Amino acid sequence: MKNSFLLLLFSFLIYSCKPSVSEKDLEKINGYWEIQKVEMPGGGKKEYKVNETIDFFSVKNHKGFRQKVMPQLDGTYLTNNIKEILTISSQNGEFYVNYSTNYGKWKEEIIDLQDSILILKNKDNLEYHYKRQVPFSIK
Repeated sequence: MKNSFLLLLFSFLIYSCKPSVSEKDLEKINGYWEIQKVEMPGGGKKEYKVNETIDFFSVKNHKGFRQKVMPQLDGTYLTNNIKEILTISSQNGEFYVNYSTNYGKWKEEIIDLQDSILILKNKDNLEYHYKRQVPFSIK
């Protein structure tokens, strides 16, 4: 009986520690996001110290796009105008970003979304950890 109680308590603690994303949080995805690292399912990591491109998300009413942009020293951004069309959907209390291009369709689960944190997980269980990009300028 005691072991069952401890197992139940441990399971509750693990579940309650998982960040949850609410409908209200979804508006936080808008803006510029810089990748920090990718975590692999086996525990490996790839760290990104310097990024030449960052991701710009623009979403309204669960529809929008993601675009790669290059920050410039004057505070502006260069882009090639290629956009990944996206929608945000909900399934079993989880939120997903569904992408569509001329080359394919895929989705990523939103694991965490806060003012300065974004974590997305793809079908291969790769977790992409982003931080809010802070604009800079040498003007």
